[in-house]
Amino acid sequence: MAEHTSTRFRGPETQEAFLADRLSFWAGFTNATVGTIIFLVLLLIAMGVFLL
Repeated sequence: MAEHTSTRFRGPETQEAFLADRLSFWAGFTNATVGTIIFLVLLLIAMGVFLL
């Protein structure tokens, strides 16, 4: 069976780097989620003002 190795993506080498990578990803994800929710609330308010 062939061994599957990839040089295209290499994850963090140490536990600290792994945790820092996960924290960075989580911070970006939560910022994107909050931004999307704020946009949707503003959109719904604008639709309520202009359509009713």
